[in-house]
Amino acid sequence: MKILVTGNAGFIGFHICKKLLERGDTVVGLDNLNPYYDIDLKRSRLKILKKIAAKRKKKYFFFKIDISNIQRIKKIFTRHKFDRVIHLAAQAGVRYSLKNPEVYIKSNQVGFFNIIDLACKFKVPHFVYASSSSVYGDNPKMPFREQSNTDHPRQIYAATKKSNELMAYSYSSLYRLKTTGLRYFTIYGPWGRPDMALFKFTKNILRKKKITVFNKGNHQRDFTYIDDAVNLTLLASDRISHFNKKKTPFKIFNIGSNSPIKLNKFIKIIEKILKIKARKKMFTLQKGDMVSTYSNSSKIFKKFNYIIKTNHCANIAKFIHWYKNYYLK
Repeated sequence: MKILVTGNAGFIGFHICKKLLERGDTVVGLDNLNPYYDIDLKRSRLKILKKIAAKRKKKYFFFKIDISNIQRIKKIFTRHKFDRVIHLAAQAGVRYSLKNPEVYIKSNQVGFFNIIDLACKFKVPHFVYASSSSVYGDNPKMPFREQSNTDHPRQIYAATKKSNELMAYSYSSLYRLKTTGLRYFTIYGPWGRPDMALFKFTKNILRKKKITVFNKGNHQRDFTYIDDAVNLTLLASDRISHFNKKKTPFKIFNIGSNSPIKLNKFIKIIEKILKIKARKKMFTLQKGDMVSTYSNSSKIFKKFNYIIKTNHCANIAKFIHWYKNYYLK
């Protein structure tokens, strides 16, 4: 298949493209390489994708484009006929949205509209996009299920992700565009984002610097390993026979581990692997943060007969191994 992956220099996008190229698909990647975090890390990911494509003699195209630029995006759709669109490009970061909300409107709403509208007009068979666990917001009832209330987002980032789901439903309802939204729960692993907890904790502990811990480490997160996120994303993207022809072709799935842990325990695992005791700066819960995220992802597990085996110790060790090889050698 020929697949468009937006945000392909990002953490999840990179791993999705890597898997697609390894299995033999043609990949067209888009990314604006914005400076929200280390651009060199993004470029390193792109270099690996280029090497994999060359080694396996697979077609891989990369375009440095901002998805809010409709004219340039339209040229890509005109030039390529896509079997799938996996839309991952977005302005990331919950806390960043508190100070820079306008960036999220441009990327997460205008950009999303551009991609889904073109996917519809060019008759792409299936449009898959990244939503977020943050849409559950102030809902106190856990674990979160797909049918749980999502009417009270805690920040603009979550609000834009909720709006993506609403736009997707309208396109599915009006134009019969098959859409699947994926609510990712705290994805981690090698090549992860520098603004995420595992990356920041590892970096500062190794440098003997204090780590910043909000809510005194008492909040919990449904940490989900990148390999599971990639496998489930591609299962959801590939198999479109599960859409009921008599119903609106719109799906939402949680992608989580179903096994949340407290941040303090997560830090202890990092300390154990590094064999270094963390020095901590404790703070109260930051504005906009959710106290806990706890996924019930049984829907997607059952739909695609997927068994998730969560081993945070082994998976954190894989990240730390990558981090040391990439930054300390």
